[in-house]
Amino acid sequence: MLKRILAAAAAAALTATSAGAQDTVKIGFVTTLTTPAAVIGEDMVNSVNLAVEHLGGEMAGKKIEVIFEDDGFKPEIGKQKTDKLVKQDDVDFVTGYIWSNVLLASRKSALDAGKFLISANAGPHELAGELCHENFFSTSWQNDQTPMALGEALNQRGVKSVYVMAPNYAAGKDMAAGVERTFKGEIKGRDFTKWPDQLDFSVELAKARSSGAEALFVFYPGKAGVALVQQYQQLGLQEAMPLYSVFTIDGITLPRLQEANLEGVLGSLITQHWGADLDVPQNKKYVSDYKAKHGKYPSYYGQQSYDLIMLINSAVEAVNGDLSNTDGIRAALEKADFPSTRGAFKMGPNHLPIQNFYLHEIVADEDGVWTTKIVQTVFENHQDSYAKDCKMD
Repeated sequence: MLKRILAAAAAAALTATSAGAQDTVKIGFVTTLTTPAAVIGEDMVNSVNLAVEHLGGEMAGKKIEVIFEDDGFKPEIGKQKTDKLVKQDDVDFVTGYIWSNVLLASRKSALDAGKFLISANAGPHELAGELCHENFFSTSWQNDQTPMALGEALNQRGVKSVYVMAPNYAAGKDMAAGVERTFKGEIKGRDFTKWPDQLDFSVELAKARSSGAEALFVFYPGKAGVALVQQYQQLGLQEAMPLYSVFTIDGITLPRLQEANLEGVLGSLITQHWGADLDVPQNKKYVSDYKAKHGKYPSYYGQQSYDLIMLINSAVEAVNGDLSNTDGIRAALEKADFPSTRGAFKMGPNHLPIQNFYLHEIVADEDGVWTTKIVQTVFENHQDSYAKDCKMD
């Protein structure tokens, strides 16, 4: 009798656990929540939480549970946290990832476990091409695309020579390769600096000035970008060589640049796939509500994270909440039928977005707040260069 009671209790507990799991959509989100780069992770977390709020906390009648994990800005820690999400938390979706090296270190942990892995930022060329996978998706871009748009913008503006600076890690190399793939002028010099510790760029900026290049191209996200812009202005380089950048001047860094009164950044040009001023209904709602909650503009890091939650919602809704229907979820993710903040786009054959890229100018808005303004469309419906190398089973 005791054995039967214990067995019945165990069965009831198992049923309750299973039912609880079925009633929840579990999303693991790996980002940076400590170190100076935590300012980026904060924007992503804020945007994920706003998306969950906009959905009423549910997908297909199931409660949304987001588990945030801190990668500590290190690939090995990111992999450990991914392992935790997969093995201990048994999440349905593994998402997030600011840094390409963290994503590359973590991908097998998620994909080998049969989980859907969705990048909210990092876009290493390996995952767009030879290492593409049926369960890997992105709501951002392939690393090369944004600098490729900048290279084309340089051509359109008649720039004949550029000096290139970027950090010496996977994304930095991709960014440099991207701008050089489309720019038709002369590369006067290149510097790949230490990452993430180097914040003094005076030697490299002096080399850029002496190179005779017409313009300076840089990629330095987060704190490094603020330091570089400050030194760029201190050296008076804005008078000698205009600044063109990607992922350096954005909703994350502009408040700090304005606080430091680094006016040399005003008028500089960047490229992005999205802007806070895009005339898209979902974007207006996102930006307005974000500003109301946090008193500042969101960045593309946040926008991509917001879209990620909406993409997952479209897939969960498509299968009526049946999270065991992996084929149906995959098909819905490929369809990407949701109201994106960037407007219309579609998933490419490698599960990266085919989308527009815009040239932006750094300006002050009507309230005097520094932000970005779209000045032209550089690429329409652009597909990354590595999709041709993607051979999914």
